Amino acid sequence: MARRWMPILLGISLMASGKTPPPVPAPEDAYLWLEDVTGEKSLDWVRAANASTAKELEGTPAYKALEGDLLAILDSKAKIPYISKAGAHYYNFWRDAAHPRGLWRRTTLASYRKAEPEWETVLDIDALGKAENQGWVFHGAQFLRPGFRRCLVSLSPGGSDAAVVREFDVETRTFVEGGFSLPLAKSQVSWIDADTLFVGTDFGKGSMTSSGYPRVAKVWKRGTPLAQAKVVFEGLETDMEATAYHDSTPGFERDFLYRKPSFFTSETFLLAKDGSRRKVEVPLDAEPSFHREWLTVKLRSAWTEAGKTYAAGSLLAMKADDFLAGKRDFAVLFQPTATTSLEDFTWTRNLLVLNVMDDVKNRLSVLTPGTWKAEPLKGAPKMGTTSVSAVDEDATDDFFMVTRDFLTPDSFYMGTLGREPELLKALPAFFDASGLEVTQHFTASKDGTRIPYFQVARKGLKLDGTNPTLLDGYGGFEVSSVPYYSGAVGRAWLSRGGVLALANIRGGGEYGPRWHQAALKANRPRAYEDFAAVARDLAARKVTSPRHLGIMGGSNGGLLVGNMLVMYPELMGAVVCQVPLLDMKRYSHLLAGASWIEEYGDPDKPEEWAYLKTFSPYQNVKAGQTYPATFFMTTTRDDRVHPAHARKMFAKMKDMGYNVRYFENIEGGHGAGADNRQTAHFWALAYTFLDTTLR
Repeated sequence: MARRWMPILLGISLMASGKTPPPVPAPEDAYLWLEDVTGEKSLDWVRAANASTAKELEGTPAYKALEGDLLAILDSKAKIPYISKAGAHYYNFWRDAAHPRGLWRRTTLASYRKAEPEWETVLDIDALGKAENQGWVFHGAQFLRPGFRRCLVSLSPGGSDAAVVREFDVETRTFVEGGFSLPLAKSQVSWIDADTLFVGTDFGKGSMTSSGYPRVAKVWKRGTPLAQAKVVFEGLETDMEATAYHDSTPGFERDFLYRKPSFFTSETFLLAKDGSRRKVEVPLDAEPSFHREWLTVKLRSAWTEAGKTYAAGSLLAMKADDFLAGKRDFAVLFQPTATTSLEDFTWTRNLLVLNVMDDVKNRLSVLTPGTWKAEPLKGAPKMGTTSVSAVDEDATDDFFMVTRDFLTPDSFYMGTLGREPELLKALPAFFDASGLEVTQHFTASKDGTRIPYFQVARKGLKLDGTNPTLLDGYGGFEVSSVPYYSGAVGRAWLSRGGVLALANIRGGGEYGPRWHQAALKANRPRAYEDFAAVARDLAARKVTSPRHLGIMGGSNGGLLVGNMLVMYPELMGAVVCQVPLLDMKRYSHLLAGASWIEEYGDPDKPEEWAYLKTFSPYQNVKAGQTYPATFFMTTTRDDRVHPAHARKMFAKMKDMGYNVRYFENIEGGHGAGADNRQTAHFWALAYTFLDTTLR
């Protein structure tokens, strides 16, 4: 406190003596005060910025109609009620106009097959919130097997990642009196048996990592205070997290301990009944997983073991007991090529489904363990995006499958591997896609790398450079950008003559670990060069021109478009930057930011800040430049990416006199909104801005 007032006291003293006080150095960050998430001064600033944006955008003739259209899509009773199986029932979480915060409900498979299933409400989140005077957002439930009567329900206030956890009985539809309950935190919980949990939570000072996740895992017995839970595992404060998990697969029950030193590294241990532990000896950046008698290992880097080298991006398998006995004769289930990568894999009771991407198009195959003979998945489409999940991997080879693309609404199937799947539900068309087409294009980045992107546009599009075009991308964390169906995008953009482009830039997972690692840390600018190459290609093909090109991205994609704004402002006419990272000097000290150091680098190390500062938009924005119109959007309740990134960037650019606007949803977490109305409002603002700016 004394240091805080020293410059002021010094000034008074010198003035009293008749001397001129030396100038007080300006703080390095004049907008640091906006990091106070819920401070009254910060929130007053947010309300004023929101009001200015509302006055500009909500007053346009098209805004209200668009917001109503988007809300109607989000609230539509014709949406697919996706289900998951727990015991004899199939559960669904549903939101509509009458239930803005949602119903957790269930039905039988026979009823679900009907056009109008008969639903039984398990938990009404709106009614619960009203009774408890809290804006609860449902974050899912974890069932106790094999009975599936008790579960641990997670509820977030306003949509933050942090949630309370409460034990719930799905038969009585009540929270269990005196049952397991955890206060608000980013907790990790796992049932061991009916009276015992593994739990990682905020136990007090020193129990959380610098990333804000549990560092300590304990065993908690029913009826005992949480403070008496017994420690079974601890990580370091600098780790991302440390957790414990119980695998309840009948006949293969196992207890696991996990330590994640960073986002892409982990250690896995088997915990014995006597408390001893055994490490699963695989590379630190590999992903081991157990299914019944099998161990699979997904590699991020090449691994030489027992005289054999396995390529990065490969999937390996062998009997778990053989591996633990020291054998290393892995079967190679997948090995990448120049155009393929393993997007995902899914176990059913007896079979393994591989989801491979070939030039960003899904190819699914079914493997028989042991022989590992592969056959194409029957009924899988040859185009579009397809995902598969097991219905009940403990008991059957049944699976759910979802297919979609930019112009084809979702279809939801159920089947048994080896047979043609049954169509259960199909999403209706929420916009008129007739006359539209999807094409895939490739362009060369600055270093010659081949970069794919998708384009959705009218057939026979007039190539005169005047088409309003929206370019989207992500390029981080090995996450792939794949075709999707969005009634909101279709209604708000495509049906109004806009062109949509989706870039598959480095940093993502479209071509496996090599694609991701090509844009890590000091190489991050490769992602921005790729995105710039796609923007230039759209202009070179005369699809659009900078005056009519808008770009959009959220989270890491917000960092992407923030860097495009300051590095390549000449390439676009509008930027929508959502829940973004922008201040890369401070990011590792804000909320979960420390967990992303492996992706970006550590700004507290001078040698890493030396390259980080080259792609930190907040530090690189300058006065006197020609920047495109920009819209920053975030949420107060985002406890993953701090809202101050967007707040400070907007404030800095506004004070420099740039054409910027701002919107911050008070709820919503790391997303658009806590309910459909908030989400519709968020997206209506974004598309109204794009439409008025780019036409």
